[in-house]
Amino acid sequence: MSGHSKWATIKHKKAALDAKRGKVFTRIIKEIMIAARHGGGDPDANPRLRTAVLAAKAVSMPQDNIKRAIQRGTGELEGGQIEEVTFEGYGPGGAAVLVQVATDNRNRTVSEIRHVFTKNGGNLAELGAVAWMFERKGHILIEKDKAGEDQLMTVALDAGAEDLRDSGDNWEVTSPPEAHEHVLTAIHNAGISTVHAEIGMLPKNLLKLEGKNAQAMLRLSEALEEHDDVQNVYSNFDVDEKELEALA
Repeated sequence: MSGHSKWATIKHKKAALDAKRGKVFTRIIKEIMIAARHGGGDPDANPRLRTAVLAAKAVSMPQDNIKRAIQRGTGELEGGQIEEVTFEGYGPGGAAVLVQVATDNRNRTVSEIRHVFTKNGGNLAELGAVAWMFERKGHILIEKDKAGEDQLMTVALDAGAEDLRDSGDNWEVTSPPEAHEHVLTAIHNAGISTVHAEIGMLPKNLLKLEGKNAQAMLRLSEALEEHDDVQNVYSNFDVDEKELEALA
């Protein structure tokens, strides 16, 4: 099992709690605004916006909220001045970390993200220091009791997925970014529900962490996820189940 898979599972559980206090709405609204600003307000002609709108619908975001976010992104409504910034750094034990943020105050966010890294045993790095360790992929998690391996493999691979892996309680489907939406639609059309679906940065290789380094890296990840401006956190660390249980 990959560290990304296990951490993605925990992130999904955390997202369910975030949804109760509206935090997940805030993150998706920012993504919709940025996508609309860069690619226009028509989801049919803007793949990134289309993916963001699908994510919004998956958490039952009201259509009016989605529409207003698009209009703020395109400039039809005020309030769309949000900047997208990616931070690169190292966590405890040398794990590579990518942090994607959406902020209306770059200087404030830089200072706060640096503080989170330093407080939790990590440090920020120069642009390009760790990005090469990741690749952009579509990523979908499916609970094992929702689909058999043979069925899921047939549906996913036929739709353009490139890999199906066993990640403990879930199946993990990865695909090229351009195939993600098609693969996700095919899975849903087959009557298979998903617990997590995104286009994100997956590590090419994993770094095993144990003991204090593992716990410290988990604390850093959690602290970054809690920051209001943070959209996504990616890392290449791998930990044992007992370390994850301690966090959970």
